Amino acid sequence: MYIPRKWYELVFNLLSGRFREAKNRKLSFRCYGFSVIFHSTMQANELQQQFFNHLKSVLPPHISMVDELTELLNISYDSVYRRIRGEKPLALNEIRQICEHYHISLDQVLQLQTDTVVFRAPDINHDSLPFEDYLKGMLALLKHFNSFRQKKMLYFCKDMTFFHFFLFPEFAAFKTFFWIKTIQNDPAYSQKSFSLSEFPLEECFSIGQQIISEYNLIPSVELWNFESINSSISQIQFYRDSGMFARKEDFEVVVNSLEKTLDHLKLETEKGFKFMPGQSEVAYRASLQFYVNEVVLGSNTILLELDNIRHSFVTYNVLSYLISKDIRFNEKSFTNFNTILSRSILISGTGERERNKFFRSLKERVQNLRT
Repeated sequence: MYIPRKWYELVFNLLSGRFREAKNRKLSFRCYGFSVIFHSTMQANELQQQFFNHLKSVLPPHISMVDELTELLNISYDSVYRRIRGEKPLALNEIRQICEHYHISLDQVLQLQTDTVVFRAPDINHDSLPFEDYLKGMLALLKHFNSFRQKKMLYFCKDMTFFHFFLFPEFAAFKTFFWIKTIQNDPAYSQKSFSLSEFPLEECFSIGQQIISEYNLIPSVELWNFESINSSISQIQFYRDSGMFARKEDFEVVVNSLEKTLDHLKLETEKGFKFMPGQSEVAYRASLQFYVNEVVLGSNTILLELDNIRHSFVTYNVLSYLISKDIRFNEKSFTNFNTILSRSILISGTGERERNKFFRSLKERVQNLRT
């Protein structure tokens, strides 16, 4: 077969490049073209290995990555292992399936150095999620946190921590009613006033209690401010002044319940542990480090470390939250939290004078609601 000279020269020039050494494998090729193929293959294998390592890191320890992928991709165990070993490349549709199912960002896996940070918004595709379902989603999230061996929560409070709203049924019912009527703007509540007998919202309280039980298993550092209770006080005051309590007794029972909430929180802070009201001393108690900063008001951001993997939960639209596992974003968030923490006062387990001062101030504001 006749081969044009210019084609021959082109192929010859391609295959006769300088000697190249494959540094990582101590192998060498005298052919430039083969070296490019080798390096491209090695780079693809390393990226695929990096992808699987990241996937393994986001799964709870008791979950088998191989079992998960076998079911998700509908392939055999052998096929999964060949992909993990790099013997078979992942198809684009397989990468998409895995990323969507486990909420993985390829930007993060590949460590692309851009100014883009990827967040996940769990309720972004729901126009109006019933509040009970919202609570169930939060409960599932807390259970997921507790599936990890090592866990720690940092809570930068703007308001009282969400979990404390469900310590006692009366205050829990009021907060739930407020969120449904005023924040979610549920039409069924538009002409309703708060009445504990009409709106006990017992199912939401039951789920809320389960949420607290899961939260109490996670060692936590909470950073509060003297203003952290203002939101709840303003809500009660607004309902009182607008005549949105059905009876004066409903107003009184909510204020009393808020006082009991603060009393329990003070007791937790004094002991340095989290527990349910009336819970036995023998029950497991996760540690609570409670700090107060008088000049910086938080943002209700929650930072988590789960088996050494960092996560950020940033609130928006009052009840919604964004989740990010971006390494750079979390590094800045954790650094900022710890910087403010170093300028704050620890009042849990120690600092009795400051602890009494803090909770006395909060109690006085609640009591002033009655005047």
